[in-house]
Amino acid sequence: MDLANNRKDCLAILGGQPVRKNSFPPWPQFDKLQEKNLLRVLRSRQWGRHEGNLISEFERRFAELCEVERSLMVSTGSTALEIALRAAGVEGGDEVLVPPYTFMSTVMSVLLVGALPVFVDIHPETYCIDPQMIKNQITSHTRAILPVHLAGMPCNMEALMDIASEHNLVIIEDACQAHLAEWEGQKVGGIGKIGCFSFQTSKNISSGEGGAITSNDAAVMDYCFYYHTCGRSRGGMWYSHSHLGSNYRMTEFQAAILLAQLERVKDQTATRSKNATYLSHELSQISGINPLIVPRFVTTHAYHLYILRYDAEAFRGLPRDTFVKALRAEGIPCSTGYRPLYKEEFVRKAIETRAFQKLFGRTRLNEYLSDIHCPVTEKACNEQAVWIPQPVLLGTKKDMNNIVEAIQKIHRYGEELNKMYHK
Repeated sequence: MDLANNRKDCLAILGGQPVRKNSFPPWPQFDKLQEKNLLRVLRSRQWGRHEGNLISEFERRFAELCEVERSLMVSTGSTALEIALRAAGVEGGDEVLVPPYTFMSTVMSVLLVGALPVFVDIHPETYCIDPQMIKNQITSHTRAILPVHLAGMPCNMEALMDIASEHNLVIIEDACQAHLAEWEGQKVGGIGKIGCFSFQTSKNISSGEGGAITSNDAAVMDYCFYYHTCGRSRGGMWYSHSHLGSNYRMTEFQAAILLAQLERVKDQTATRSKNATYLSHELSQISGINPLIVPRFVTTHAYHLYILRYDAEAFRGLPRDTFVKALRAEGIPCSTGYRPLYKEEFVRKAIETRAFQKLFGRTRLNEYLSDIHCPVTEKACNEQAVWIPQPVLLGTKKDMNNIVEAIQKIHRYGEELNKMYHK
């Protein structure tokens, strides 16, 4: 049967017409101010941190934006996390509590400083680290908690700060996806001891690559500064290296691109929030589609991603992965997101090294991966999570309605699609 000829709204994946043929807003975006800034740097011949002044200007303005005393620009969000861990005193033999549902850098950074990531499951309604699951994972070796403000959703920082205070732990906020996000009116990145941000291509503020460290602790920021620039102290001689460090500096070109974006980031954040709120209201009317809950303590969600939870049962047994393929065919950008980080090969390879065997002992490491139990993460990764990227939320109300229409269309023919696609 040629379904395309029998139903005007036949699913695109089965040969029908897609709901949407036009593209959503492009990303990254640029304007004449960014071009002007880049040419200014190019012609100045002052391309590095120690020659120009745009990096310092961006650091000042980004600190103001995050409502912290200081910020430091570094090469990537990944290096921001690694430097922050070192600045917090995390070292070989320590343990750091992390969520398993995040980008690999959160966990990789822990391994790179010689510490062991201890995986704590996520909350089923927010996908952020679940404070209720933390206390059973704390040992005498636990040094820090590394919560991730996933997709721009601030974690329950009140509960996390209480736990950290009770057990004398350091909190390092992974805010790489959470520019301008707020918890109880306070900007993320300045609640724990240290905050880390990313300016990688997909991020809400982007320079292709780049990162930032934020803190109200002067000593911490001094450490971060000399560690990121070859062990030099501020104002020190060029060939005077008084500390351990490497080169994790940003260029003036990146700062030029970033500075221009500060002019529009607040408006873009408001647009994403408005569209996400509308989208959540509309999608909640569709059986089997449950947007992540935004708790009352989240006063600003940055929406680096829009994440919904998919229930296959309400779609007549249609698997999540097939649903995503069908939604893409309708012209809606989406993906299934992460897989559990404790299943990534780099974790196993790290703990099998001689260095980790010496630090933690063979017995402890032999039991390490088999002891991990994170059912909420497994369900999110394998059955539930559907991601829509942030540029989509910069569209119009009509664009949001296209998303709703596409999902409604799949819902109507979920059983038929399941039979035809999985026969």
